[in-house]
Amino acid sequence: MKIPRFLIAALLLAPAWAASLDEPTRRLSRDILQELIEINTTDSVGSTTVAAEAMRKRLLAAGFAAEDVTVLGPNDRRGNLVARLRGAHAGGAKPILIIAHLDVVEARRSDWTTDPFRLVEQDGFFYGRGTQDMKGADAIMVTTLMRFKREGYRPDRDIILALTADEETGTSNGVEWLLKQHRDLVDADFALNPDSGGVTTQNGKALAVEVASAEKLYADFELKATNPGGHSSLPVPDNAIYHIADALARLERAVFPFELNAVTRAYFEGLAKVESAQNAADMRAMLAQLPDQLAIARLGRVPQFNALVRTTCVATRLEAGHANNALPQSARAIVNCRILPGHSAEEVRLELVRILADPAVSVRHISDLTNQIADHAPLDKPMAPVELRKDVLDPLERLAGQFWPGAPVVTDMETGASDSKYTNAAGIPSFGFSALAIDRDDVRAHGKDERLRVTSYYDGVDFYYRYLKALTGAAAN
Repeated sequence: MKIPRFLIAALLLAPAWAASLDEPTRRLSRDILQELIEINTTDSVGSTTVAAEAMRKRLLAAGFAAEDVTVLGPNDRRGNLVARLRGAHAGGAKPILIIAHLDVVEARRSDWTTDPFRLVEQDGFFYGRGTQDMKGADAIMVTTLMRFKREGYRPDRDIILALTADEETGTSNGVEWLLKQHRDLVDADFALNPDSGGVTTQNGKALAVEVASAEKLYADFELKATNPGGHSSLPVPDNAIYHIADALARLERAVFPFELNAVTRAYFEGLAKVESAQNAADMRAMLAQLPDQLAIARLGRVPQFNALVRTTCVATRLEAGHANNALPQSARAIVNCRILPGHSAEEVRLELVRILADPAVSVRHISDLTNQIADHAPLDKPMAPVELRKDVLDPLERLAGQFWPGAPVVTDMETGASDSKYTNAAGIPSFGFSALAIDRDDVRAHGKDERLRVTSYYDGVDFYYRYLKALTGAAAN
């Protein structure tokens, strides 16, 4: 029988221990992933409550007590699951909290080659909305707690899993709600957040194991131009659509200033040890006392690198006009920005005003919590990077050396934003690591045909089982 090329490649890329994950665990973890993918948890028509209840049912079947698995939230569609695996020593060290969101970004069937709300396995990948962001990680965590319970494992402290609502969109963020309304259920020594960090690969080969200890600030802005309108046979020079189009063209050409911080500097120093010759030379030139501008420009062609050294703003939505035969009375664009630490949303709003250079276009801030639009943005700046802890990092480094040999463990800044901003602000230091390996040119989170390599998923199942044991009293294997 002829073995397909993709299967040969997958076998060559798979770590030597990959086959050690027993078949019942593989089936269990795949079944959980499929169930989560096929429950629609989008903001428009979905429900995180349905997904939370499904995972509660599984945990109860694995032996969890009813009082240790709770589904609660501000309304019927925004349920959050909080599960607690009790430690062996009551009153010992404070718990470890794992936060992971259940909601996903909208996906249209017409845009995809597969049904986004069906788990499809083909060519060595799992396809489906949430495979990368972040139902793959959700399924890994539920699988791990079920395995611990069934085998009778007693950690040296409680492990809390919070599967939450409204990280992507909406006004009922689960982590924020739990911290405000039920702090006792999620209070912890520190948090792990598999919504950031991870393993960056190229053609399946691990380049770096990234632990997120900082993140950018999320901000949405409304660009709007208005006009009295009128009959389309009598065009006027100040057409609202043209104002917005010209403003967006100026934004497309704009480049925010280059900037490094302690986390991104350390990241590029570590990555330069394993990158291609040209990239490594450019990284070192960028890190020099006088950064080389040509090197910065070359690295900036890689979106992931560019996002680490600059604030980025990009148009994501457009609305204009009310009839085909009428001049538009208004035109509107939404611009999404990811802001470097040390800068506020109001600083960026004022910079957008300068870049667009058109008094006919207003630039207003949209609250990510209430969707209210205001003339000014908050002055708050992202929190300082979290100090990495030896008790968190040492076992991770030991295991990473076995799972992804030769790939350095590097601190990283999340280029998007995550729920760590709530836990960090609440005094629970949070560390981002997903254990999922994704090619740097195949990041499809929020996009069309989102997918995750099958071997990457099963490696993540194996890794977190071992890592959580290493963090809670068992020796790392």
